[in-house]
Amino acid sequence: MTSTEESRTALVTPQMREQYENDGYFILERALSDEQLELLRGGAQYSMDKLDAAMEEAGTDRIGINARGKRYFSHMIYRDRPELRQFLFSELMREICRATLGEEAYLFWEQYVIKAGDPDTAFAWHQDSGYVHEDHAPYLTCWIALDDVTEENGSVYLRPYSRSGIRSYVKHIPDPRVNDLVCYFGDDPGMPVTVPAGSIAVFSSVVMHRSGPNLTDRLRRVYLAQYSKEVIMTKDGSKPWGEFEQFLAGGEVVGRIDVD
Repeated sequence: MTSTEESRTALVTPQMREQYENDGYFILERALSDEQLELLRGGAQYSMDKLDAAMEEAGTDRIGINARGKRYFSHMIYRDRPELRQFLFSELMREICRATLGEEAYLFWEQYVIKAGDPDTAFAWHQDSGYVHEDHAPYLTCWIALDDVTEENGSVYLRPYSRSGIRSYVKHIPDPRVNDLVCYFGDDPGMPVTVPAGSIAVFSSVVMHRSGPNLTDRLRRVYLAQYSKEVIMTKDGSKPWGEFEQFLAGGEVVGRIDVD
């Protein structure tokens, strides 16, 4: 390994790589620069406004798993806010993808997950893969805290492989009240991820996780960047399920970061 390669992989340690392999996750505290954090925060309000407008037009307070004034899962905002590409195809994300997926990576999905202060903002136990289908290789989730995350404001809770005994897709059951898909009904509360703003919880799409309600009077904002080692197709194989823009080829960035 050259000195340049060593500097590029300094953030993700060999111990973190091993933890991802054995338990499906690792945590990077304060990984974002101040500029990156402000860039991602810049799209948060826009993402909420976009969903509020859609709910207003539809004459409803719920669309899918979104609830007006409570919780928002607004995806593919980077299409409207192309400046977000600077982060999605950054050196930071390159290093994380290489450490987890390998030398080839595609942008799969992107979304803001925002909770207002409301006791009805919890999110049920699930795997990210549970919202796709069972016929795909596990992909990578980067759960990026845009605010300090505590158990009081809606921390994510993980069930690592060693805790759940599961490292593959499991069947999910819909919750008819809030539209969540649920894969675990046991008593394990999970491992809380309480981190300062700018931190990243890096985990596999088959790691079970949930999040608690936001019981504060402030927003809890998270940005999700998800990558796959190959283009994930719909179950019938007719088209890509999410995005299919290549990020890495041979370990090098090929995704465009410039803003038109």
